[in-house]
Amino acid sequence: MKLILLGPPGAGKGTQAAKIAERYSLAHISTGDMLRAEIASKTPLGIKAKSLIDSGELVPDEIIVGMVQNRIQQPDCQNGFLLDGFPRTIAQAENLLGFSDIDCAVCITVPDEEIIDRMARRRVCPVCKNTYSVDVNSAEHFFCEACGAELVARDDDKPETVKHRLDVYAAQTFPLVNFFREKGLLEEVCGSGTVDEVAQSIFKILEK
Repeated sequence: MKLILLGPPGAGKGTQAAKIAERYSLAHISTGDMLRAEIASKTPLGIKAKSLIDSGELVPDEIIVGMVQNRIQQPDCQNGFLLDGFPRTIAQAENLLGFSDIDCAVCITVPDEEIIDRMARRRVCPVCKNTYSVDVNSAEHFFCEACGAELVARDDDKPETVKHRLDVYAAQTFPLVNFFREKGLLEEVCGSGTVDEVAQSIFKILEK
């Protein structure tokens, strides 16, 4: 299968993508992870991308499209792949369909207020990248259950940045929902349940 996972920032795409990729033996391609690797390595692309991401802006199409086109040609994509965080614009979607066919675009829907609350509680392990939801009213520090490293908040999870990211999503990315609906490729799933409930809803769609 060649799949796309759509939804606003904080909808749980990364968590669900990992479950889908494992169940169906697909390559999980996260443009966010690819960009964060560039940022961590302080490459010219990474430095440019960091300033855009920290202010809630999108990275230019030509950079992202080139990264994805190269990635899906790797051997681990022969059995199929799952795109998480791409495409984000109609132009990116048209580029994608120009070099690859797609079987289904699954959109996870979550209300904005719930997303802002989720992102405020999200903490990430800087070492093994595990994600946790914490009590933001607690004064204690939080540590990764896997490696013991102290958890950190991502710069782009700050409430003012999240609100801006949701505005950008509504303006630039949400039109993709109609784009894929018109192509007969769209399936929508409510992302407000537990992780397993949302996963089961997605599996039912993919297995029908």
